[in-house]
Amino acid sequence: MANKLTESGRELEGAITRLFAHWQYMKTPISVSVAETIVRDLVHGIEPRRIKIEDILRVVSRHFGVSKGDILSQRRHRSVVWPRQIGMFLSKQLTSRSLPEIGRRFGNRDHTTVLHAIRKIDKILPDDPQLRDEIEELKKLLSN
Repeated sequence: MANKLTESGRELEGAITRLFAHWQYMKTPISVSVAETIVRDLVHGIEPRRIKIEDILRVVSRHFGVSKGDILSQRRHRSVVWPRQIGMFLSKQLTSRSLPEIGRRFGNRDHTTVLHAIRKIDKILPDDPQLRDEIEELKKLLSN
């Protein structure tokens, strides 16, 4: 709870007061699932950090050792195309942006190019544990 309720001490105090009141009324131990139910509205009211396409570009370029300019460029070399496709895939998964918007942010590309990238990664992902690990690592880096 303390990790989720970090806005103020009052927020945490309110959650503890709710749990204590529940315990006094029910006279039974409070399990983790019961505690989550009691303070759900406090915890779910906090929005997770929004991931932006700019964040994805930064993390992907750093991870693959290519410049952001290269990812946004018209270059079609494999060393640039693969990070670009992964960036587009992550952008669709982690943001609410449309395919045309993602295409614009990745160097004014057409929405069909973005769709191709997403489908390509989706097709490879189930059979490639190394790619799955890499995608998960990038997601972790983005969520921090």
